[in-house]
Amino acid sequence: MRYWLFKSEPSTWSWDDQVAKGDAGEEWDGVRNYQARNMMREMKLGDLGFFYHSQSEKAVVGIVEVCAEIHPDSKAGDPRWECVDIKAVRPFKRPVTLQDCKDEPRLAEMVLVNNTRLSVQPVTEAEWRLICEMGQTEA
Repeated sequence: MRYWLFKSEPSTWSWDDQVAKGDAGEEWDGVRNYQARNMMREMKLGDLGFFYHSQSEKAVVGIVEVCAEIHPDSKAGDPRWECVDIKAVRPFKRPVTLQDCKDEPRLAEMVLVNNTRLSVQPVTEAEWRLICEMGQTEA
């Protein structure tokens, strides 16, 4: 299993929106960055990810699971753009902010800390466990 981080603007697609989709999940559409798209091509069913609210909140707020592997983005109209589907697993008891991550020396190499613009990012197992601990949430 691999771990990921999915960034979303809560005014466009929030944790509550994701939860409302239930076990069917939702396409992680709208990604128009080749690096992020290529990461989604690596994802497998059952991989887990952090759901991250960008913009003003800038915090990990929940855990999602990949429930459909890479397929054409139904909203793209261009075969170059693909996406996975994700479903909500559980919320964080305590959101973990970007500042929390920057303040934690063990996360100094995390992609989120060094490349805040990338919408889909890999997360190491050590980073996963630490952020779950910081968020008082079961890894």
